[in-house]
Amino acid sequence: MTVEDATIGPARPEDAAAMGKVLSDWIDTTPWMPRLHSVEEDRRFCAGLIATQQVLVARGPGVEGFLSCDGLCVTCLYLAQGARGRGLGARLMDAAKAGRDRLVVWTFAANPGAIRFYQREGFRIIATTEGDGNEEGMPDVQLEWQRERDDG
Repeated sequence: MTVEDATIGPARPEDAAAMGKVLSDWIDTTPWMPRLHSVEEDRRFCAGLIATQQVLVARGPGVEGFLSCDGLCVTCLYLAQGARGRGLGARLMDAAKAGRDRLVVWTFAANPGAIRFYQREGFRIIATTEGDGNEEGMPDVQLEWQRERDDG
């Protein structure tokens, strides 16, 4: 099975370790992102997401990525390094949009690739901060997606 053949489905408690690895690997390969937590704390964070939020996992050869939503807020979207740029993020986002008319997401201003991705997915910037509301203390951007209404 390849990344392109990945299936999207609900996360299971046993996915937490693999999700934590995806998250930790992203932190460790992103030069501007500070490491504030251990790899084990990242795993526990992912277990908490599974227990408290709607979490979708892309499964290919393994856990290739995940997206979590707390109500209308996308709280996480991370892909394994080898899964990036192959449409998997868009597939996860499409699954998150299903049944919703609106989503919001925060991303770091230092991550222009993520901002471009969200804009391609129909999100628009609605707010920016200097980072006073996030643990990293880094400037961030809030984006919003709204389903287009068919008033015809």
